[in-house]
Amino acid sequence: MWTIPNLLTLSRIFVIPLLIASFYMDQPLGSHIAFVTFAVAGITDFFDGYLARTTGSVSKIGQFMDPIADKLMVATVIIMVVSAGWVDGIHVVAAVIIMCRELLVSGLREFLAGIRVSVPVTMLAKWKTTVQMLALGALCWSLGAPEFGLPAYELGIIGLWIAALLTVYTGYDYLRAGLQHMQ
Repeated sequence: MWTIPNLLTLSRIFVIPLLIASFYMDQPLGSHIAFVTFAVAGITDFFDGYLARTTGSVSKIGQFMDPIADKLMVATVIIMVVSAGWVDGIHVVAAVIIMCRELLVSGLREFLAGIRVSVPVTMLAKWKTTVQMLALGALCWSLGAPEFGLPAYELGIIGLWIAALLTVYTGYDYLRAGLQHMQ
């Protein structure tokens, strides 16, 4: 039950308090810690699935916990960058779009699972997730990266908007597929 892939998944949940605390630390140190924490979590997200598939240790708990861990990490970063004022103004709209889609798709998947219907992840949704994770990682690092001459904030905002646009499209796609099973 507690396989390495499952432990990697759980590690993403357990580091959320550190991620939150990093936003309250002196900056830019906190920004460096937020970035590293989020980046390592992203790497574990890749490896938990990869290891589970290649070792044949895909489990029900892993299938259950992986999307929850992903959504908790994404929601935490979005809430923190907005509450810290690192994302503000009109850019909050992109963050809210992403959060709404995450909740909508989670609810839809839960409903469809109850009637034993699976909605596969599309390639575009995988790209959306990749852009979203890169954008959120950049935003986590937005106060630390300028020390290295990197425009993390600008890249993060651009990525956030691209992710929001992809989010609208893929969210509609999932909703359309799900509605077929609700009639």
